[in-house]
Amino acid sequence: MLNIDSLNEGVVIDHIQAGSSMDIYKYLHLDQLNCSVAIIKNAKSGKFGKKDIIKIDGDIDLDLDVLGFIDHNITINIIKNGCITEKKNLTLPKEVKNVIKCKNPRCITSVEEVDHIFRLSSQEKHLYRCIYCEQEFKGFRK
Repeated sequence: MLNIDSLNEGVVIDHIQAGSSMDIYKYLHLDQLNCSVAIIKNAKSGKFGKKDIIKIDGDIDLDLDVLGFIDHNITINIIKNGCITEKKNLTLPKEVKNVIKCKNPRCITSVEEVDHIFRLSSQEKHLYRCIYCEQEFKGFRK
C-alpha cells in the first residue's frame, strides 16, 4: 500500500482523469515550485474507477481557468491546519490565454507576437476556437 502523508497546509487537486496529472503539472508549472509536490497516478476511485491526485505542500495560488480548461470535473481542496477548509468545483472557462497555441500556420499568431487566445464555442463538446482565425481546439477531456 502506498502511503503519502497528509498535508498540514496546502492544496489537493482531486478527481483528475486518470493519466492527466502530468498535463496539469506541466501547464501549472509545478516544477518551478519550491515545495513538495506528490503526484498519485491511477489511484482507485469508487466514482471513476481510476483517478489521479496531486498534493501540493504549501499555500499557492492556482490558475483555476487552466485547470477548468484541462478538466472541469477536477475538485480543488484547500487544506489549513490539517483540515479541508474549502472545496472548489471548476467550470469550463469562457476564454483561455496563452495556455495552448494555435496550430493554423496562416494564423496571425504564427507570424506576430500576440497572445494566443481561445474562446469557448461549445460547452457540450468542450470546443474552443482561436479568436483570430477560428481554428478549433477540442478540450483535453477524453
